[in-house]
Amino acid sequence: MYLGVIYVLFNSIMTLLRGGNVDPLDILMQVLATLVIVLLALPLHEFAHGWVANKLGDPTARLAGRLTFNPLASVDPMGAGFLLLFGIGWARPVPVDSRYFKNPRSGMALTALAGPASNLIASFVGALLFYAVIAFAPYNVVVHYILLFISYFAYINAVLAVFNLVPIPPLDGSKILASFLSDRARFIFYQYQNILAMVGMILIVSGALTGPLSMIESAVYGGVSWLASLPFRLFGVL
Repeated sequence: MYLGVIYVLFNSIMTLLRGGNVDPLDILMQVLATLVIVLLALPLHEFAHGWVANKLGDPTARLAGRLTFNPLASVDPMGAGFLLLFGIGWARPVPVDSRYFKNPRSGMALTALAGPASNLIASFVGALLFYAVIAFAPYNVVVHYILLFISYFAYINAVLAVFNLVPIPPLDGSKILASFLSDRARFIFYQYQNILAMVGMILIVSGALTGPLSMIESAVYGGVSWLASLPFRLFGVL
């Protein structure tokens, strides 16, 4: 999850810088939104994994004390160290034991999907708040930067949802993909997951995935934004 946050922050700031005439407050709003993501969306993302697993019969996360919104519970010491030293890190994943599931394949897929789904929900809530401010708050400089902050928050969550669905270990998408593979294919997939993770990291850092991901992220965020604006447009306040 930290990897996704750094990916979003780096690409967003680089986009701002490439645009020229950068407003420092724009970057500040981006950084603040990212910090809020770390403090709120990160524990929500991990909580969602554990909550769904618990509902499907796996108490591992609950017994480990991971059904919490405390961000410290999701910090991996080594991942945090890499984050500080190299700008790329990872969170401590919620423990899941598929043996508790009645159907291990679907159980793992649903548990993995819960994380990105929580980001989509957070994005939708952010977009609702964005349109509520537009509809009811008088526009001024302060409101302008509040809207920037909220829009970044909503957008970053949508991006994280898409990013985490990429089927590259250790992202959630890899667990969803593995649930649909045959036993032999899944064994091979997990056997080489470290190599796949390294290749995925190279693709991400090199920017090879930037174009396709950007198109999907824009489409997802556009859909979330449209849906959030719908009630305000129906009531004629936008």
